[in-house]
Amino acid sequence: MLKVDAIDVFYGDLQVLWGSSFEVREKEIVVLVGANGAGKSTTLKTISGLLRPKAGTIVFDGVRLDRLPADRIIGHGVVHVPEARRLFREMSVEENMVMGSLAPEARKKRRETLAWVYELFPRMKERRKQAAGTLSGGEQQMCAIGRGLMALPRLLMFDEPSLGLAPILVEDVFNIVKRINKEGVTVLLVEQNVRQTLALCDRAYVLENGSVVLQGTGKELLADPHVKEAYLGL
Repeated sequence: MLKVDAIDVFYGDLQVLWGSSFEVREKEIVVLVGANGAGKSTTLKTISGLLRPKAGTIVFDGVRLDRLPADRIIGHGVVHVPEARRLFREMSVEENMVMGSLAPEARKKRRETLAWVYELFPRMKERRKQAAGTLSGGEQQMCAIGRGLMALPRLLMFDEPSLGLAPILVEDVFNIVKRINKEGVTVLLVEQNVRQTLALCDRAYVLENGSVVLQGTGKELLADPHVKEAYLGL
């Protein structure tokens, strides 16, 4: 479904990704694991068209994403839920949701998709007229995920969805990710809770210094000595 092949990515003169390669298969949950600064968020930004690779290719169902602007990438069904949620704080919950459905196909199905999102997140329906900036952290994350779903993603990319949330809300977020995946949406996840995400995912890749150094099923990486020492504190 998605194949990232040997991408080099820079911020100005600073190279962040070095020949990074991995793939995501349809209906999987795939996790990128790594320390802060390893290049995880940069990878998602590059896939979604916010950054351009200097070398390598990104192909989604036969389409070269690395040649397309971000709005065209969304039109192909690749959607990015960014770190820190990035809501329009002065706009209502529902207005934020609608902003996720500006692509032509998503606009056509806006009404039915909004009903589905409100079924997933009943609290968002209750607060649909409330300013997004007045929501709690967990509610803002629900709103950000809902906005992403409004774009009708085939691949939904999450960047640190549990960041700053209380433990009980973290569990809610992971349950939401699992439910979205069961609805047929493929998931690519960057997340700080390594143990929980490896237990959740189908496969995972470990990024270190901008390169993929390990890969395997979640179960395999949970048992890997390097992962245990470097990321699980064992």
